[in-house]
Amino acid sequence: MKKEIDISNWNRKGHFEFFSAFQEPFFGITTTIDCTIAYGKSKAMQISFFVYYLHKTLVAVNKIENFRYRIEGENVYLYDEIDASATIMRKDKTFGFSFMKFHEDIHEFNTIVQTEIKRIQTTTGILTREYPENIIHFSAVPWINFTGLTHSRNFKIEDSCPKISFGKVVEENGKKSMALSVTAHHGLVDGYHVGLLVEEFQNLMNS
Repeated sequence: MKKEIDISNWNRKGHFEFFSAFQEPFFGITTTIDCTIAYGKSKAMQISFFVYYLHKTLVAVNKIENFRYRIEGENVYLYDEIDASATIMRKDKTFGFSFMKFHEDIHEFNTIVQTEIKRIQTTTGILTREYPENIIHFSAVPWINFTGLTHSRNFKIEDSCPKISFGKVVEENGKKSMALSVTAHHGLVDGYHVGLLVEEFQNLMNS
């Protein structure tokens, strides 16, 4: 479900109109997340760490209203729920874009993810289905402890979906950490909201 935002009375009207006129309205922030507790919990639950932190990402995203805004044509909508389209690698080292429906229960979500991974393994190409607007574009780069990240963008295609990426898990002095990159449309999201997301996500990873 979604509801249309009355842009004329929206407190972000000026921000939305200003940044929507940019050829590149997206901005990105990269930071580091402590994943020591979360990594241990995922192993104790016998759930892959990828599934664990993807689930926590979606929980955090769904709590921050600005990450549930989407631009469709000339209108802005607020979605009730956001799901994920994650890149999934195949045995031949190509990847496909998946669709993973959010579920509050991590075990149910794990079942959804495993089913979707199996589906991607039997397909070819990048686009493997139709994708709704109420998603985040999600990717993991587990081979690199990056300090910055950019995304390929086709400016001819309208896009307002946030992009969230994670890097390699590194360990130092008994603490595990990984890079987190958040890229979002500045007409919908500011640095303040990215800060809220990072704080909420880190709290979830520590809980």
